[in-house]
Amino acid sequence: MTTHVLILCTHNSARSVLAECMLNHWARQLDRDVRGHSAGSTPSGRVNPHALEALQLAGIDTSAVRSKSWDEYTAAGAPAMRIVITVCDNAAAEPCPFWPGSPVQVHWGYPDPSLAPEADRLQAFELTRQAIGYRMLQLLSLPIDAMSNDDLRAALVDAGRN
Repeated sequence: MTTHVLILCTHNSARSVLAECMLNHWARQLDRDVRGHSAGSTPSGRVNPHALEALQLAGIDTSAVRSKSWDEYTAAGAPAMRIVITVCDNAAAEPCPFWPGSPVQVHWGYPDPSLAPEADRLQAFELTRQAIGYRMLQLLSLPIDAMSNDDLRAALVDAGRN
């Protein structure tokens, strides 16, 4: 059975998109039945072009990426999430909707690469992509299906410290 992971950021334009793409990329590479999704509390409606460029330069498919609301994942017919991860401090501080199935929720904060000076912005996005990619590899190394929610939460919190 597919494990669904939702990654949240306020605008769903950069960090959460990087995380969704990196999780799906590594899951395919490692033949893991894990599917990443991303959304925002107040989606911008567009993906940051620097995020797309950093992903594309790494050979990651971005054809299906779009900025969307977290409401899509509370609607009838949405996949049941096992894990919900916030990647920006603003989203972590917001009251989240009720997630069916009571998924494990953790916060893995990353600085906003779009705030870097324009001359350094692509490098900031690339470094963020690499950091998030590493964290997604840590997630995929866990025996998710065999873990209780408490054990999974503890492992994910620990991974967030590294």
